[in-house]
Formats: sequence, C-alpha cells, structure tokens
Amino acid sequence: MKYPVLVSRNNQENNYLFSVVDLPGCQVKASTMDEGFLLLNEAMVSHLKILVEYGEQVPHAKTIEAHMSVCSDPSPIWGILDFDIVPYMGKSHKINVTLPELLIKQIDDRVAKSSEYKTRSGFIAMACLTELTN
Repeated sequence: MKYPVLVSRNNQENNYLFSVVDLPGCQVKASTMDEGFLLLNEAMVSHLKILVEYGEQVPHAKTIEAHMSVCSDPSPIWGILDFDIVPYMGKSHKINVTLPELLIKQIDDRVAKSSEYKTRSGFIAMACLTELTN
C-alpha cells in the first residue's frame, strides 16, 4: 500500500521530520531525505507490529490530496512510502478460489515480471486490498 508521507523541514535543528499521516505517532527525524525514508520504513514495521499485537486493524492509506486539504504545515513536502502491509493483517488462511485460466495466466505473468509481488496469493491479496479501499 502506498502511504503518503509528510516531510517537514526544521531549519533550526537542520533536519527533517517524516510522518506517516495515516499512522498517528509513526514519525522519525533524520538529517537527510534518504536516511528519513529508510528510518521511516523501520518505524512502520515496529508500528504495525504493535497494532497487530493489540488486535488493531492496519489503517488504509488516504490520498495526498485528502491530506493536503487539512495540512497546517506552511511548506509541506509530500512523499510516498510503498509498504507491504499484508504480513501485518493477521494469520493467513488457505482458501480455494476459482478463476478463469486466462486470468490466472495473466496474474502469473505479472508476478513473474514484477518484484512487487512475490506470489500469486500476494498479488490477489493486494488486488483485494486495493478494491476494498475504493
């Protein structure tokens, strides 16, 4: 899932504050943009593990436009963090799904050509999440 990230520059401390707006409290400080996104990825792992531990749902990401309309930062920088939330959605269960042969072939071709999807099940899970978010 692609989470909008609000990056605020702190000129007094000469650093940046990175916040995943859809995950309140998930933020890090960093001296560079590259370091910030790396640290933020690690912070999201910890944040989502805690949510799962307490039985909370993983929040769906809103659009940057939705956040811009309520943003109070005078000069925001927006970024996107593409994060695989499937491992944090709870225990996996095996189900039987019947799909047309051509659709299965198209899914398998996409999985083979993309590093974004590791398995057919992962592709189907992400497609379902996308549809449920809409």
